[in-house]
Amino acid sequence: MKKLFLGLAVAASSLVFAQEKAKSTSPVAFGVKAGLNVSTISGGDSKGKAGFYGGLFANIPVASSFSVQPEVLYNGVGAKADGLEELKVNLSYISVPVMFQYNATPEFYLEAGPQFSFLVDSKFKYQSVSVKANDYIKGFDFGIGIGAGYFFTPNIGVNARYVAGVTDIGKEVAGSQPEGKNNVFQVGLAYKF
Repeated sequence: MKKLFLGLAVAASSLVFAQEKAKSTSPVAFGVKAGLNVSTISGGDSKGKAGFYGGLFANIPVASSFSVQPEVLYNGVGAKADGLEELKVNLSYISVPVMFQYNATPEFYLEAGPQFSFLVDSKFKYQSVSVKANDYIKGFDFGIGIGAGYFFTPNIGVNARYVAGVTDIGKEVAGSQPEGKNNVFQVGLAYKF
């Protein structure tokens, strides 16, 4: 619960900072984004699993070429077991990435930053049977993202990001700590208001 409040505090403080910076630089831009996740879990034999992400962002200019972009996203991630095509791990998170962006041109940017994720739901699925996995998956995940984006118009753009998990997602069970980190490649669209 403390980690949930930490993530929400980071997002809220970024938005307050955004309002203050808007007075001294170009205006803060708010927007929505959505797209495709292709995710795996490291530490074992897993194959990529497709999922969805979507949510809101605020782009906060801090200098002529730099900005900070806090986001609140729904993230559907997980993996498929290698050799067992029908066995899947389905994980749903509310993620709070805080990306630091370098605007190489007015249209093109590079970004990097931390991502704090809070587990909403987790399931193991085999064929048509689905079992809750909350007893085996930690409620908090931390990762580092790196990416790029391009705006075709002042409002519409595309983006790609890779988020590498830093923490193991498995809970300790019977004295054993399973290893495995979320790794996610995202590609999608963004719309600034």
